[in-house]
Amino acid sequence: MNFRTRVPPFRVNAAMALRDASLRSAMSHAAEVFAGKRSEAFFSVPFEEWRQEASELRLLVLKDLPHYVDDFAVHATKAGAIVHRAKDAAAARALVSNILKDRRVQKVIKSKSMVTEEIGLNRRLEDCGLEVVETDLGEFIIQLAQEHPSHIIVPAIHKNRRDVGRIFASCCGTDYCEDPFVLTKMARRILRDHFLSAQAGISGANFAVAESGSVVIFTNEGNGRMVTTLPPLHIVVLTIEKMLPTLQTLPKFMRLLPRSATGQRLTSYVSIITGARKNGEATGARELHIVLLDNGRSAILQGEFFEILKCIRCGACMNVCPVYRLVGGHAYETTYPGPMGIILSSLLDDMAATYTLLDATTLCGSCGEVCPVMVPLPKLLRKLRERRVEEGFTPLAERGAMMAFGLAAQFPRAFHFAEEAAHKALPWAGRFTAALGRLPRGRNHGKRS
Repeated sequence: MNFRTRVPPFRVNAAMALRDASLRSAMSHAAEVFAGKRSEAFFSVPFEEWRQEASELRLLVLKDLPHYVDDFAVHATKAGAIVHRAKDAAAARALVSNILKDRRVQKVIKSKSMVTEEIGLNRRLEDCGLEVVETDLGEFIIQLAQEHPSHIIVPAIHKNRRDVGRIFASCCGTDYCEDPFVLTKMARRILRDHFLSAQAGISGANFAVAESGSVVIFTNEGNGRMVTTLPPLHIVVLTIEKMLPTLQTLPKFMRLLPRSATGQRLTSYVSIITGARKNGEATGARELHIVLLDNGRSAILQGEFFEILKCIRCGACMNVCPVYRLVGGHAYETTYPGPMGIILSSLLDDMAATYTLLDATTLCGSCGEVCPVMVPLPKLLRKLRERRVEEGFTPLAERGAMMAFGLAAQFPRAFHFAEEAAHKALPWAGRFTAALGRLPRGRNHGKRS
């Protein structure tokens, strides 16, 4: 859950984002880079065949998900991990904080994990007096800026090098610099001390293998392996739908995930962690805890939107979405933005808290075309819009406008008259939306709370 206290005003946020020239430039550049790299990565490979196989495998797992989760828990325990079950976000936060408290941990280092964003783990640990340090470069930048990620793969996608230079100069006491190489060296130097002094590491996982009890983590920075091997205690937080049946099924996703996410043929690091460090082994945490989080997934599994649980969090749908590419992730005010984020957020919360997010799609179909596991995103988005209407969350003015459109469409002359009136009214509507965006707001929606 996302700890919202009000309905996210997506239309107002979007209007503000569209007036942010720096954001527009950063998002435009990122979209072009992603599109080019993805096209190159999938050139001359059987993408349709691969994603059909991946989709079938994910459906196979979802069909008997409780079995795979139980199987994973048994094998992970046999391998030396301590497995915990968490029904919801509150239970997961309590489990992690109690583990750390019992071991008198004072500093925690983290690798990038969207599920810990989903449950608000950082805030809980900081409220308990712990120092929490994000070690993924993008997450580190966002943490310094006191913001939430704008993208599930590239957290700081909305920042350019000048933004990062100002953040480092303000928060780290360094001289202003906008050279990406120098800024990266600065971050590495700062983070090195944290790696060596932390008592615990927290990570997510891209997949969990039922037959071996292994967790699989894809990263492009060495921080992931430092978080999971240097501290004596490692806590993995993962949601139950991340299951794969066997290690033999993993290569399918090793080919698809990096190509879809960042346009790489292979990710830089694939870590397969099976249990805690054994006697005689040189690396690995001495103590491994795995928190299996449900947080609404079992309920989703039983409904008509169950295919969203096939999602492997590559972010490809965001990269092609014409709405996300214009306004960025913070306009959504949710953990997960973009097409998959609209669906998942609407299902994890409720329509009363999320219905405005359904304005953030054109139903163009691009998201469905690029999804590497064939999640029918356009169909699910359309179903959610239908549910919004059925549950009465369509604004009165919009309902009236659609009724008027339906009536006018039956009569050509009336339709032409309405078309002329709309053409004249459109500039005034734009000015009204812009005026709303200039009104004072209670908080910055991108800021970490």
